[in-house]
Amino acid sequence: MTRDEVLDFLWNNVDSYVSGTELADRLSLSRTAVWKAIGQLRDLGYEIESQPNRGYRLHSVSDVLSAEGIVRHLRHKELRLQFYKTIGSTNTTLKALAAEGAEAGLALIAEEQLMGRGRMGRSFYSPANSGLYMSLLLRPDMPAVDATRLTACAAVAVSEAIELLSGREAGIKWVNDIFVGGRKVCGILTEASVDCESGMMHYVIIGIGVNTHVPDGDFPEELRGIAGAAFGAEPVPELRCRLAAEILDRLMDYTPDPAAPEVFAGYRSRSLVLGREINILAPGREPVPARAVDLDENYSLRVRLSDGSERLLNSGEVSVRI
Repeated sequence: MTRDEVLDFLWNNVDSYVSGTELADRLSLSRTAVWKAIGQLRDLGYEIESQPNRGYRLHSVSDVLSAEGIVRHLRHKELRLQFYKTIGSTNTTLKALAAEGAEAGLALIAEEQLMGRGRMGRSFYSPANSGLYMSLLLRPDMPAVDATRLTACAAVAVSEAIELLSGREAGIKWVNDIFVGGRKVCGILTEASVDCESGMMHYVIIGIGVNTHVPDGDFPEELRGIAGAAFGAEPVPELRCRLAAEILDRLMDYTPDPAAPEVFAGYRSRSLVLGREINILAPGREPVPARAVDLDENYSLRVRLSDGSERLLNSGEVSVRI
């Protein structure tokens, strides 16, 4: 695609001027085709300067989210990406595609979600220009009980990617929330279709929403004090494309063997609840105070209640008592 060829050439010469003639000659294009491609890239949001007798220059701080930009940084080229400027929900759309027979390795990435979904039926705030929202389709030969392990793979993948690109530590609040600087910056929603007779999964969709930056005008009032951003104001070139690629690559590395010791170790070492006083939360019930004691190999949380008895939580939600 002409637009992608021009973008690749500009990235390979980032922050330097490239003449239209050189672009046309190197890519075997007409000057008109180059001009049209530059216009398309600007429409997508890329910052491209042009000066007479010097040509075009792409700013390295451009943080435009696109399938082409993600592929540039992706190791697992077998993945198939579909990008949406606006979508209802990447998970909902991908579930429909999975039901129609879409193959594993399809990932939907969106700039904005109008009906983003979180756990427990909650909505997930998904504004444009300040986040990364994506879902990956897998068809693992695994029993449904392994779905939690796949969620743990996602939590480790996101944490590692944020740490690599931000230099900040990421923590995991059981079972699937990522925190940076004491604020929630990512939620993960894993959904599966299961064969009731065999207990095996037809497919799994791992949905990930990351607040990369504080949105214009701040978070809604009900989220202030809870939500945060994984990255600060300092610009990072192609941040969201690089973040998406890092997360997807790690998911493809980890999910074939979600029981791998390194995944469990990565999850456990980042736990924000182990050894802490917590509240066990359930809809319509009073919080139950407990202490988070340990994790088992299935990522169930062992808790000790106030009467000294212990139990395993394999689903639900907890909050850390301060």
